[in-house]
Amino acid sequence: MSVARENVEAAPSATIEDYYHEGREFPPSEEVRERALIADRSLYEAADADWEGFWATQAAALDWFEPWKTVCEWELPFAKWFNGGKLNVSYNCLDRHVLAGNGGRVAYYWEGEPGDQRVITYAELLDEVQRFANALKGLGVTKGDRVAIYMPMIPEIVVAMLACARIGAPHSVVFGGFSPDALRDRINDASAKVLVTADGGWRRGAVVPLFENAAPILSDTRSIEHVVVVQRTGDGDVPLMQPGRDHFWHDLVLEADAECPPEPMDSEDLLYLLYTSGTTAKPKGIMHTTGGYLTQVAFSHRYVFDLHPDTDVYWCAADCGWVTGHSYIVYGPLANGCSSVMYEGTPDFPSKDRWWEIAERYRVTTLYTAPTAIRTFIKWGSEYPRAHDLSALRLLGSVGEPINPEAWVWYWEHIGGGRCPVVDTWWQTETGAILVAPLPGVTSLKPGSATFPLPGIGAEVVDDAGNRVERGGGYFTLTRPWPAMLRGIYGDPERYRETYWSRFPGRYFAGDGAKVDEDGYLWFVGRVDDVMNVSGHRISTTEVESALVDHPSVAEAAVVGAKDETTGQGIVAFVTLRGGMQVDASDKHGRELRDHVAQRIGPIARPKVVIFTDELPKTRSGKIMRRLLRDVAEGRDLGDTTTLADVGVVDEIRRRAEASPTED
Repeated sequence: MSVARENVEAAPSATIEDYYHEGREFPPSEEVRERALIADRSLYEAADADWEGFWATQAAALDWFEPWKTVCEWELPFAKWFNGGKLNVSYNCLDRHVLAGNGGRVAYYWEGEPGDQRVITYAELLDEVQRFANALKGLGVTKGDRVAIYMPMIPEIVVAMLACARIGAPHSVVFGGFSPDALRDRINDASAKVLVTADGGWRRGAVVPLFENAAPILSDTRSIEHVVVVQRTGDGDVPLMQPGRDHFWHDLVLEADAECPPEPMDSEDLLYLLYTSGTTAKPKGIMHTTGGYLTQVAFSHRYVFDLHPDTDVYWCAADCGWVTGHSYIVYGPLANGCSSVMYEGTPDFPSKDRWWEIAERYRVTTLYTAPTAIRTFIKWGSEYPRAHDLSALRLLGSVGEPINPEAWVWYWEHIGGGRCPVVDTWWQTETGAILVAPLPGVTSLKPGSATFPLPGIGAEVVDDAGNRVERGGGYFTLTRPWPAMLRGIYGDPERYRETYWSRFPGRYFAGDGAKVDEDGYLWFVGRVDDVMNVSGHRISTTEVESALVDHPSVAEAAVVGAKDETTGQGIVAFVTLRGGMQVDASDKHGRELRDHVAQRIGPIARPKVVIFTDELPKTRSGKIMRRLLRDVAEGRDLGDTTTLADVGVVDEIRRRAEASPTED
């Protein structure tokens, strides 16, 4: 899926920008076409001819205990897929592969940050899942009870998720980098009965003390009855554990029965909750159900990554705390019976070639990561991947945010050796699965473009009035339901309707802008609302502002996302201090406020810079003009300022912004 490598080398004066501005395409190579599961437009044609029949065919690739009665029931904005059918996600991810004689196939090559390793087969994973499912039952967990999971990237996080799915207990995974306050809020919203965590996890050679972080907030949770603690980093002495409430994982599974029959689940039964930032401070509990979700993640994983489970070693370098980990580390790959790599640590510990060392060791064929990581690797230099044998790679993927053309071409050239298709994917926590992406054996690529909607997906770019845009920019919308779509916001159906379906009636819109080029390719341009995209993670401006104002020295705060070469967007905070406080607008106090946000929400939300100002730019009605703050943060000329109550405020803010140091 590239121009021939010799063609690139024949024009050494060409720059990466040339590939973009010339509109050059990278068609599938003959080698890619010959290997591809699909090398023609038959999937698109089948979906266009019979949309519901197409998805029924994909669902039939799973094992069902009882057949469905209807394919799709749609009462906007609520959908039911494969209604009446019964299946179990854990069974489809494990049992059926073992029963088919593939129990000896590797499910995960796991690598811990300190260098410890495990190889886990499908049969071994099934055994661990059944034992932990019985352990959960022993703690009183029954079908429908919610289980919170707050863990590092260790095999037990996958076991916990699948054990919940096996007994019909929806899980709510909370990213291990989130703060105790964020964990508490999510536990309370979900009314989780059990918390599964670990004594700690490794990050850059240091221990992140997860249970120690979680323990103080448990008294503020209304529903937690038991806590299960994996012994990962310590020697068994875990302070703050309470007898009767807290249990070591290894003690529970040692006593658990070895067999746990999978619970037959209705297709529309809740599989998991995953909380994502919204345009208000309160995170949204996104609901994903069973049959439609598994159908689409299995389908998209199979065809977007051109999966050959007998030979591929697939690595999604994400975290299970995010939807990418749910869909493309756990459920999609396991449903398809493939072998995956799973890594606990960071790309730069103990050295900047850690990923490439892992890819070489396990002969990784497919790598799926974020543009943030790619830009970081560019900054470090190509000598790190060049020192390792990456010849097993045959496909690269990008996820989390739009990838700039420069990073795309560097990824293709320096990681993929100029021979690997780069599949740029667009989707969201809410969509559950990839919706826009190329098919490697079919689609000609344009660096920076996610190309086209996948077969079976209805999508259009529209203008302010909701009219379709044939060429040019606008708002990206979805025109019909899809199997993996969210089924709502937990406990708040009206918020679901208002958030996603009110801006353009009859269309799903979650806030992303896009443009359509002369060939019909889609180019995503980022958020059009006040949700920032930092390293592929959506963070609400309101949530960060609330954390800043929570500090006793802060009177008012406004937060914007500014372009950042590494993280996509960096958080820039504009802060007004309270009068009479014994603090000043110093660099030291700016660091204190950044640390405060990280403590309240998590390190991912730490502002890149705090700019102190006596006033914020406001309209005469008192509304903060964040558009002007974005212009200041990104060094642009200001637009219309006629509605400002005090035009001189912006000039003063700009002067202070130029003098403010960014985060180290």
